[in-house]
Amino acid sequence: MTAGTSGHGHGHGAAALVDHRTRLVVVLGITLAVLVAEVVGAAVTGSLALLADAGHMLTDVAGLTLAYVAAVLARRPPTEQRTWGYRRAEVIAAAAQAAVLLAVGGFVLVEGVRRLLDPPEVTAGGMLVFGMIGLAGNVVSLAVLAGVRRADLNLRAAFLEVLNDAVGSLAVLVAAAVIALTGWLQADAVASLLIGALIVPRTLRLLGESVNVLMEATPRGLDLTAVRQRLLVHPHVHDVHDLHVSQVATGLPVLTAHVVVDDSCFHDGHLGPMLDELQRCLDQDFDIEHSTIQFEAGAHADHEHETHA
Repeated sequence: MTAGTSGHGHGHGAAALVDHRTRLVVVLGITLAVLVAEVVGAAVTGSLALLADAGHMLTDVAGLTLAYVAAVLARRPPTEQRTWGYRRAEVIAAAAQAAVLLAVGGFVLVEGVRRLLDPPEVTAGGMLVFGMIGLAGNVVSLAVLAGVRRADLNLRAAFLEVLNDAVGSLAVLVAAAVIALTGWLQADAVASLLIGALIVPRTLRLLGESVNVLMEATPRGLDLTAVRQRLLVHPHVHDVHDLHVSQVATGLPVLTAHVVVDDSCFHDGHLGPMLDELQRCLDQDFDIEHSTIQFEAGAHADHEHETHA
């Protein structure tokens, strides 16, 4: 019986993030400033649309913060107590943020419906001013990220989040213009409902992805049956069981498997090359760099615990 783990280097993703940390910090600072301005604007003008857009901005502050924290924590070395370092902190923080943001989105939707039925007075001029501040901040942030948005998934996600923010700021401006020109106060509620509709699906998706990682579910998009079949293709492999694939954090899937092979493989030197071949195919075909494979003889199944499958 022999077990093996892959020995590939895994620093390339962290290095790419670190190269652009300054841009993330700049955009985070701008987004945070606009968030504060819109909260103040909502208090001054009574606009739910501004408050909803601030909630939308909060989702982006959370996403940008996680992107930056992931870049920093990814470089912290593992220890005897934390063998994966602090990679899981990203997922825990994302789940907590999603829970808070879901509450914000729910409040905006409920309050938006109430204001449709009984609209309060709203200061259109103030909405225009603070809406323009929000849009200006979004445009600057887009300019900062535009040149590097394809560098990695974190930066691409950050760019799309800021782009969604710009849509929210435009909704605030349109609502303010409608109120100023027609006096139709419900425009504020309609804009807030639109922004709330942007917040809730994204938040549910983030919460679902975080819970899946914490529950050690199979990574999204990975076909476990295809993985099993790929391992079984090897001429000396008879069976694959106890096959598990989960994620430690974003972009870090790990696999463990028990592989039943010819009894002769334990005596003729096949196990070493076979381990290299199987782990190479897992890396190249399924992008699984971290894998642990335990080789077993056919008779070993008689000694396995009954819960193994």
